[in-house]
Amino acid sequence: MQIRETLTWLLGGGTLSSRDAEEFFDALLQGQLDDAQIGAALALIQRRGPTIDELLGGARAMRRQVAKIPGVEGLSGQILDTCGTGGAQKTFNVSTIAALVVAAAGQGKVLVAKHGNKGRSGRGSAEMLRTLGVNIDASPSVQARCLREAGVCFCFAIHHHPAMRHAAKARVSLGFPTIFNALGPLTNPAGAKRQLMGVYEPGLVEKNARVLAATGTTRAIVAHGRDGIDEISISAPTLIARVERGDVRLEEFDAADHGVARAKLDNLRASDLDDAAAIARGLLAGEPGPKRDMVLINAAAALVVSDVAPTIEAGLASAREAIDSGRAAKTLEVLANVSNQA
Repeated sequence: MQIRETLTWLLGGGTLSSRDAEEFFDALLQGQLDDAQIGAALALIQRRGPTIDELLGGARAMRRQVAKIPGVEGLSGQILDTCGTGGAQKTFNVSTIAALVVAAAGQGKVLVAKHGNKGRSGRGSAEMLRTLGVNIDASPSVQARCLREAGVCFCFAIHHHPAMRHAAKARVSLGFPTIFNALGPLTNPAGAKRQLMGVYEPGLVEKNARVLAATGTTRAIVAHGRDGIDEISISAPTLIARVERGDVRLEEFDAADHGVARAKLDNLRASDLDDAAAIARGLLAGEPGPKRDMVLINAAAALVVSDVAPTIEAGLASAREAIDSGRAAKTLEVLANVSNQA
């Protein structure tokens, strides 16, 4: 590709076709561009927001480069991811705890390949799971064993996307979210066909859903809370896009319509990493309150997406039972044990 022509086109307000975007990201991930070129392109795309074609081309390029988890084709159960984009207001580790609850509730019908990374706050999914005893650096073969034995694994993004090192300096220098924040959840290392994905701004809800539909996702929910969080919220309604075998439907989802009490956003936050880990332990032990409700509604949506629960109400009941029976806490225990085996 001719990077200077591409930058000139972007500078003039042009957008990239899916093919051109794929070529651009191929060149970037193969180390053919320098930091200035990468930073300029990412900033120009971010200034107006990535298009569906740009996300689609980028996702296709990244999927070719991802280090995959082996042997997932032979596993029974649907493969699900609960990865979000980050870049939104930080609460606590909702999607990570929900992943454990879903794995416990699914009892083998759904296997959760939780894709994640370190957080800007220092308490992302990677840091929190490590504090809880999970080996976040487990090899892909060990991750496959975690899926088989615990029903869940953690896919640390820095290990599964080695080609992303070519964009690392530019992204750090820019200091704001870029198209890569949206692309990460579109590139699950286990090839998940079911997803519950939170996004950091409302414009990405339909865009990411369209990309999921175009790349073969069976069922998904893409969500952005009207309060600014990248989760299904209980402090405000949530804009969601439902992906159903190629079709995309936008709607407003309100957890209150399903019997979940409203809560203030300030009651859904963790102060630091130790607090985040303590919240996770408490919730898995059955601690009541709004944080539990937040996990339950997100787990319920993931169970619906996985065809384990027919409705949100049924998903809520299954998620509650998985916690209150002790299976969710046991799932974390098994994940920690298996992930630390060579």
